[in-house]
Amino acid sequence: MPLRNGLSEELNRQGNEHFSHGHYTDAYACYAKALECDRLTGDQRALASTLGNLGNICAVSGRREAAQTYYQEVLELQKILGDEKGIGTTLANLGNLRADAGEWERARAYYLEALDLMTKTHDLAAKAVLLSDLGLVARETGQFDEAVNLYEQSLTLMRRVGNQSGVADAWRMIARTYLIQKRYEDAIACCQTSQSIAERSRDELRTGGARYVLAQCYEETGRLRDAADLLEQVVRMDEKYQLPKLAENRSRLAVLRSKLSEQKSAPARHESRA
Repeated sequence: MPLRNGLSEELNRQGNEHFSHGHYTDAYACYAKALECDRLTGDQRALASTLGNLGNICAVSGRREAAQTYYQEVLELQKILGDEKGIGTTLANLGNLRADAGEWERARAYYLEALDLMTKTHDLAAKAVLLSDLGLVARETGQFDEAVNLYEQSLTLMRRVGNQSGVADAWRMIARTYLIQKRYEDAIACCQTSQSIAERSRDELRTGGARYVLAQCYEETGRLRDAADLLEQVVRMDEKYQLPKLAENRSRLAVLRSKLSEQKSAPARHESRA
């Protein structure tokens, strides 16, 4: 029995290592082997942990229905174990699946149920993330003032728990909300704050995320050169990490460069000074 438990722990560790490097197929294989061990030993806590990892890997791989099945089994085990903190996390994960599918009201229902538990268990770190998730739902359903309010609550908690990455994320999400409303000055200020925090933390991905939104702000306000300069940095980061939006951002950059080229070659307009 102890040998199998130890094997499950090691397989999960290896799976987490693969997961952190984006090697999802290898991670899934490790978690699946760990699951076999856990089902043999009947260790419910280990089983819940492994199933949660399998749910996470399926979620990031776009296999939402498989992730839903794993998370539902986790939830049942956590209820048996009386793990209220764990239940809150799993409900949030289920909400994320529905948000990824654009099912905003179902996502909100899961999130609100999770929020009650996180408030009860004083899980401030998880609550900070969940408030941001609720902010996304509000933004995507056109409730912009509510979205900003939720992001600001998230920002306050992120600061309290010392989550600088979360602080940078919250400022970027507020910026995106302002951008949708065409409140460009506010959006630019929030982007610059997010970028500054990410740069201080030497967080390349979050720095790139802030630059991406800032480039859109500049593009929509006619500052095409500034937008292109930022987008070039974003594309370099996409290339470095082989991020999913690489092709899309290359295309967007090409369009910007084309517009700049047209501006440069267009004859100057001479207006009369009557």
